[in-house]
Order: sequence, then structure tokens, then C-alpha cells
Amino acid sequence: MKLFQMKTTPLGVERTREFLEDNYLCIGYPGTGDLQQADREELRVKLLQAGTCGEQNLEEAIEHLWLFVHEMQDGDYILIPDGDWVHLGDLGDYFYNDTYDNEEDGRCHRRGVTWLKSMPRRSVNSIAAELLAEEALISRYQGTLPSARLELWIGDTEADIRKSGGKPAGVDEDTLDLAVAVLKEALHSGDAERRERAAIAILQYAR
Repeated sequence: MKLFQMKTTPLGVERTREFLEDNYLCIGYPGTGDLQQADREELRVKLLQAGTCGEQNLEEAIEHLWLFVHEMQDGDYILIPDGDWVHLGDLGDYFYNDTYDNEEDGRCHRRGVTWLKSMPRRSVNSIAAELLAEEALISRYQGTLPSARLELWIGDTEADIRKSGGKPAGVDEDTLDLAVAVLKEALHSGDAERRERAAIAILQYAR
């Protein structure tokens, strides 16, 4: 499982609403045809033939397409910015739609998305915030992700802890110890979702 961020303006056109309503993403770079089987050298040739990016932007374009077509996989996750909001989605497979393979439209390279969660940008954790702040059109988070329920991990449940200098405001040590004990007990629950939530909460507390 991998996590990516992606900007929402292929060919300079803002498409956030469309992406959210129609459950897909596109990356631009028209004129290159179906890239399902293209390796990096084939991407280079197709981009040069299409003439949609200059030599100085060629390596960047190759990297963008490689990430979108090959590095992303069904079941990976994507974050997109939307002003003061952030949207988290579960990615589907890459597909090519030649209907939109022209310079005026450019929505030919696509991936389906199941949108999981929308949240205020200020509420995401520092890791997600740093990923969203990257300038690249598309990039991948290189760290370790939780094994389940990424939508819970994205939220910044530590905001109040940081503001209070290391522990939640108004919560004494005995209460914290009791809360952790409850979470540890929940790790052995017969309910898989409850176990996952407890594990994520403990990992966030331990960071």
C-alpha cells in the first residue's frame, strides 16, 4: 500500500469538482497514446513525438507519467488539495480513454478513485501536510504507512497534545495510563475494526 499526492490542474485546468463528482483522476500529457505497457524509454519517445513538453521538462514529465501509470496500483491511496480542504481516495486501475486524447482536453490518462474522506487541511497530520506541500504534480510518500485504516491515520489526533507540551490538556497521568490500558485490551477484541482503531491510536500516541 502506497500514498501519493496529486495536483488537480492537468493542462492548467482546475478539475477538483469533476474528480470528486465523477470518481476519477487524470494527469494530462495528451498525444502519447495508451501507456499501460510503456517503459521509461517508451515514455520518453512518446512525449518527444507528442511535442507537449520541452526538453528541459522531459525528465519531469517521464517521472510524472511513470508514477501515475506504473507506480500507482489498485488499492493505493491518493491525497488531493482543495483550498482549505483535503480529500483522501482509494485508487483504481490505470486506463486510457482516446476520446479525450487531444491538446484541448487532455483527460486521456485516468485512474478511478473511491473517495473515502474529506477533512479540513488544518486537521491533517504533519506527514500528510508535508506531502501535500510538495510542488510536484504528483509524488509518493516514502515513509512507513499503517497496515489498515489509512483514513484514521491521516487525521491529526495529536494536535492538542502538541499544543499542551506533550500530553492532552486536562488529562492526568493516571487517566492516560488507563486509556492506554483500554486500547491494549482492545487489541485482542474479536472485532477487526476495533482492533485496527486501537492499533492506530497506540501508534499515534507512541510517536
